[in-house]
Amino acid sequence: MPDHARLDLDRFLPYRLSVLSNRLSSAIAREYSQRFDLGVTEWRVMAILGRTPELSANQVAQRAAMDKVAVSRAVARLLASGRIERDFDEDDRRRSVLRLSEAGYAIYDEVVPLALDFERQVLGELPTQERALLFRLLDRLDELELRAEAASKAGAG
Repeated sequence: MPDHARLDLDRFLPYRLSVLSNRLSSAIAREYSQRFDLGVTEWRVMAILGRTPELSANQVAQRAAMDKVAVSRAVARLLASGRIERDFDEDDRRRSVLRLSEAGYAIYDEVVPLALDFERQVLGELPTQERALLFRLLDRLDELELRAEAASKAGAG
């Protein structure tokens, strides 16, 4: 049997972060999917628009680093259910912008405390200093990933 490259998934950062993210998202999603018939992508769109209204679907996808097609489908479902509204940018009438509707804010205002409570449960045993370190490291990893992505694109171009 030939020697193959080896990948220790327990030590491979993208895998570990993805698994943890999926588990955390699924745990929170159990609450809002049953109560409000919302999928993970739909909730992420709502969470982004709740924090930053008047974004295009492309801007939402960029902020969440999500697939544009998945975001487009989520936006269509949210529009159909009346949870978000679409309007046109005043400066550029070709560009549509999204925002939560009153019905969307009603759900948002119920889900946010659930999500924050879950986060408190997860992080509750971490001392304040470790929590601060965790978020500094996440910020640093985000910065390093963006740099590596830019370097990869420059090398490919």
